[in-house]
This record gives sequence, structure tokens and C-alpha cells, in this order.
Amino acid sequence: MQATLSLNSPVSSPSLMLLGFEPLRAALEFVGMKTMDRKALPCGDGHAVVIFPGLASDHQAIAPLKTLCQDLGYAAFDWGRGWNSGPQGNLNHWLDGLADDVEGMTRSHDAPISLVGWSLGGIYAREVAKRLPARARQVITIGTPFAGSPDHTHAKWVYRLLNGQKPPVTKALARRLAAPPGVPTTSIFSRSDGIVPWQACVQQGGRQHVENIEVKGSHCGLGWNSEVFRVVADRLRQPHGGWQPMA
Repeated sequence: MQATLSLNSPVSSPSLMLLGFEPLRAALEFVGMKTMDRKALPCGDGHAVVIFPGLASDHQAIAPLKTLCQDLGYAAFDWGRGWNSGPQGNLNHWLDGLADDVEGMTRSHDAPISLVGWSLGGIYAREVAKRLPARARQVITIGTPFAGSPDHTHAKWVYRLLNGQKPPVTKALARRLAAPPGVPTTSIFSRSDGIVPWQACVQQGGRQHVENIEVKGSHCGLGWNSEVFRVVADRLRQPHGGWQPMA
């Protein structure tokens, strides 16, 4: 649902209880996806959709989202870089290269593209849209903590394991990441997320082209959550130049 309740709660790490039940809840969400009726989901117009995986995941994790987009008639691509262990080297150069990759893989599609990112992948989607303003149609993020500190997420331990250090996010970088792209942007979040604080997934400021939509689910299961699928299908069908917030 469109988030209309108070979204100004202080950011804090999800409870250990929510974290502990993540695997079970994600498994139940997977079963729910398999049994959902997709016939009522709106079909697409064929434009290209690029999907970015979360930290410590790859194309297999976003395969359900990619299949959904393909089944609805979109030209769906995964990000093409395999395992996501986080940005490497200079962040700006790395993101510039990622934007070049996205532009290259979608070059045969004339229409503007949609960018969909799960968790850390949503940060990539937002930053690529900022670099490709003429190519980006909209951004959809799923459980993406663009407005909080890595210290408030349980994913920081995974990042440290993969890279040997904590996420190098300065205050200046945090402010930059929190700024939305200049295209319609939807943030899907869950208050029962056991990995990242839901408050960090909420875009503040009341901008006309930005919306926050709440679903029920775990963090690890958002990529195949049936509520997320319905929101993504509805958002992707929005006409280019005629985007409206979800009712």
C-alpha cells in the first residue's frame, strides 16, 4: 500500500528476532509467489527493464523478477556483472562503468528504460539513473536503504566478510545517495524487514515524482514477494511521460 502513516521514526537496526526468522519467511514468500494468480497483472509495452541484485547475490536471486518482467512482455536484463560483492575501487568510476554497461546492453531499445534494484542493487539503479537521465524512464527500489547508515543494517557484516572492511560511506556520500534521481522513483519497503531498517528505505521530501509503498515481507524474500510483484507490474505499466503515484 502507499505509505501514509508516520514515516519519520528514528532509524534503528531491525530486531534480532526479525533477522532470525528471515530464512523461514523468505521460503514462505517463495511458496506464495509460486501459487499466486498472475493473470490479473497488467501486461507491458515491451520497453527494456534492467534488474540489479542485492549484496552477496547474483542473477539467480533476481531470476524470479526477471521472469516476471519477461512474462509481462518487457525486455528484461540482469545487470550483467554476476556476483554482487559491492562496488570495487573508486566508487564514481565504478558507477560510471556500470552506467556504460547498462547503456550498452539496452542500446537496441529506443524507448527509455526502467531500472529495478533489490537492496544494494537499488542504490545502483538510482545512481545509474542519475548518470543516464535521457535513458532512464523510472526507478523501482526494493528494500533499498538509501537514506540510512550502513551501521544500522545487518548487511554490514556480509559486506565486511566479502571486502575486509565496512562500507566506506562518508556523510557527503550518504547525502548524495539519499537524493532521488530526477525520474519517477518508487521505493518498496517492509516494516518487518529483518536486514535493513525500513526507515532508511523511505524517501522524504514530498517530491511529486517520488513515492514510498509498503508491503509485508522479509528482506530476503522481497525479490519474489507476491505483493512486490503486483507493485512492480503496476509501476512498469505507467506510460512514459504520464507516470502517476500508485493509488
